[in-house]
Amino acid sequence: MRKVLAILTLLGNLTFAFPQQITSSFPDGSTISNWFTAYQKIQLKNLGKQYRITNFGVKQDSAIVQTKAIQAVIDQASEKGGGVVVIPKGVFLCGALFFKPKTALFLEKGAVLKGSDNIADYPIMPSRMEGQNLDYFPALVNAYGVDHFSISGEGTINGNGKKFWEAFWKRRSENPECTNLEVSRPRLIFVWNSNDVQFQDVKLINSGFWTNHFYKCNNVKLLNLYIFSPHIGIKAPSTDAIDLDVCENVLIKNCYMSVNDDAVALKGGKGPYADKDSNNGPNKNIIIEDCTFGFCHSALTNGSEAIHNRNIIFRNSKIDGASRLLWLKMRPDTPQRYEYILVENIKGEAETGLAIFAWRQFYDLKNRKDIPLSYGDQITLKNITLKCTNFYGVEKDPNVRLSNFRFENLNIESVKAKMDQSLIDGLVLKNVYLNKTLIE
Repeated sequence: MRKVLAILTLLGNLTFAFPQQITSSFPDGSTISNWFTAYQKIQLKNLGKQYRITNFGVKQDSAIVQTKAIQAVIDQASEKGGGVVVIPKGVFLCGALFFKPKTALFLEKGAVLKGSDNIADYPIMPSRMEGQNLDYFPALVNAYGVDHFSISGEGTINGNGKKFWEAFWKRRSENPECTNLEVSRPRLIFVWNSNDVQFQDVKLINSGFWTNHFYKCNNVKLLNLYIFSPHIGIKAPSTDAIDLDVCENVLIKNCYMSVNDDAVALKGGKGPYADKDSNNGPNKNIIIEDCTFGFCHSALTNGSEAIHNRNIIFRNSKIDGASRLLWLKMRPDTPQRYEYILVENIKGEAETGLAIFAWRQFYDLKNRKDIPLSYGDQITLKNITLKCTNFYGVEKDPNVRLSNFRFENLNIESVKAKMDQSLIDGLVLKNVYLNKTLIE
């Protein structure tokens, strides 16, 4: 009898032992270039002349703000043909820093670049936030038009965001409808119009606002990063781990993300005529792989300020405590198209597996009479084992068109088991188990 039970148990387990194949092309069939499989780490010795900040007048004193002194080192490196600014072991406090062409940042093990919590140390300037170009506070680390910009080493960039978080929650208690931009707070890193960017190995923590924001960047690699902000105690509001905003060719690999908002968020513009604005645009050819997600509002989010995301692969990752696995935020005031998205080889737990519903935060049609339509098309979930409260969080929306979804090799445990297949035109189910029942 024991042998029979053992065999039955083995067979039951085999039912859900889905094959783990690595996709070699993007969801639309185009070839994934070799760039995405080149994981070489940047070597300090190859970054040019080293500008160790303590050799250029920066003091080993964690209590004084040294923005001007550190910026002078960056400027000198750029003026003399380029090089790498090295942060040695210790804590160095500063406001907004601006890296220049041919400069890079390296943080030694034990080094901490710590952001000032005085917003006056972040002077307002042309920027980009929440799908719009505007004057706003810069980040702690900024790179405007710096091709080949890199951040490497085993040190930490600490946004020191507690004071900004407290100010936000105080304002939100006074006015529950206050916008995210209403409370003055800086991001941790902002990179604008820069190509061939690589971040590796560093810890990026406690941002006042978004943690990493890339706008109009191509060929970005984020390798082995630790990205964190707290979601208990004094929560760190809107501290997205990685925001991709009109970017093409991005690899996010071997990263840990746990933040009090979305982990990877694909943005690109908002508003009823966002698709007509040259400041906006698509995100294309994005691969997120071999990552671990702690608490976050969603592991992969499309929106809430996005007009077109295409060829997105999210694979080979572990989810541990995310509110959602895949989220398509559908703004009723913005035309959106999320297409050719593949989520495969995922294990873990999330409150919701697939979330698709109207996102009306700060809704504004700006006198447009008709509501723009939005689309979700060619979305595949494959080889996924997930425990959740509600796997199928899809709501009926007359302004959204969903088509050509494929669920394949899914083993789902869900408290809510209802799946209204009629909400998606052309939904294909293959080997999908919901609470150990085959769904057809």
